[in-house]
Amino acid sequence: MNRTTTTPDPTARRRAVVIALCWALVLLDGIDTFVYGSVLPEMIGSGQLGLTDATAGEIGSATTFGMLVGTVLSGTVTRWVGRRPAVFASVALFTAATLGSGLAGSAVVFGFCRLLCGFGLGALLPIAIAYGMEFWPGNRRALATGVITTAHQAGGALAPLIALVLVDTAGWRWVFVAGAVPAVVLLPVAVRLLPESPAILAARGRSQEAAAVSAEHGLASAAPVPAAPAPERPDRWAGLRALFRGGRWPVTLLFWLTSFAGLMLVYGVGQWLPKIMGDLGYETGDALLFSTALNVGGIVGMVVAGRLADLVGARRIVVAWFALTAVFVHLLGVHLPVAVLYVVVFFAGLLLFSGQSMVYAAVGAHHDAGDRDTALGWVAGMGRFGAVFGPWLGGALLAAGRADLGFTAFAVTGLFGAAMMALASLTIRFRGPRSSRQRSEAGG
Repeated sequence: MNRTTTTPDPTARRRAVVIALCWALVLLDGIDTFVYGSVLPEMIGSGQLGLTDATAGEIGSATTFGMLVGTVLSGTVTRWVGRRPAVFASVALFTAATLGSGLAGSAVVFGFCRLLCGFGLGALLPIAIAYGMEFWPGNRRALATGVITTAHQAGGALAPLIALVLVDTAGWRWVFVAGAVPAVVLLPVAVRLLPESPAILAARGRSQEAAAVSAEHGLASAAPVPAAPAPERPDRWAGLRALFRGGRWPVTLLFWLTSFAGLMLVYGVGQWLPKIMGDLGYETGDALLFSTALNVGGIVGMVVAGRLADLVGARRIVVAWFALTAVFVHLLGVHLPVAVLYVVVFFAGLLLFSGQSMVYAAVGAHHDAGDRDTALGWVAGMGRFGAVFGPWLGGALLAAGRADLGFTAFAVTGLFGAAMMALASLTIRFRGPRSSRQRSEAGG
């Protein structure tokens, strides 16, 4: 009896290593992003740094402002130095700053550490998404985006659990330390195993290296080799200008506005959910576990949205998801039985986090590999204005004693995001996508 045996594909294993490393690094990003919201009730209650609702909101906004700068610079810097160095620098920065947050002796030092942390946190995610889109097998870029961003929500789900274990026994400072330690182990592994992007190598004129990395990872068509050598002094801002040339500026701006709404939801709801729920009368344990339920919903949503987006188009999913997010976020402010509220929180997380990740999928599908890093960096960076505004708005409403209005404001934001992506889709349909590939991938 003859048995057919299949030989494992070494290139598939190497691609899997790249995806796994990006996922693990984004997991650390998620923990260090959401750890602040998880310990915020204890930090304010302990009075150790003199934080109030208003100053806590300002520090949250400082963190997201740092993310804004880091995200905007990530795409451009990646074109200058490559993805590998940008990834390593961003992880090292947010890890050191998270550790510094746990050691801070004053609100000023703590806020400065969170600002620095934001630089690194903001830079990593768009680069990791671009890696995923390039190294994912087949042509499922939306699914690649969804899978990579599940790590961010997994980190968001772990952060309140870490806080629940450590806050009462060791204090809030050790929660930050626990969030920083894993990177000390993971970063050297990434330095050893993570390859440079073939697309970036080709764009920088290193065509032979690009071809070698592509062959090693089974990406023969992923990094086209230029027919002529690249100029010695390439135009480093060409990627940004390409987002506005040829009548592309309306779509670029609409993508940016959609991302503004999405990240206002992600960081506004993500940071303030435990505190608002506590102010609305729920137990501290439930308030923290609501954050876990929110992020577990986000993990499920990333995979579901990614699969659906590859079938019907990422832009369509964004419009539907943001509209539904408005409904479920509004329900968070309604006094419901705790068991029912957990279900509402789960679906709110499923929709709002994956809705934002599909914004990245839509942008990534709309752009070619050569300018994808820049497009993703800038759409995430402009969205960070919403990430700055969301925590500030939550803090201002809490300081004014109007916690009940917080979820209503975020629900309106969801409707705004749906409208902006719908306008982007109409504009692309009117002007026509740049290629048949984009028509099939982005839901044109």
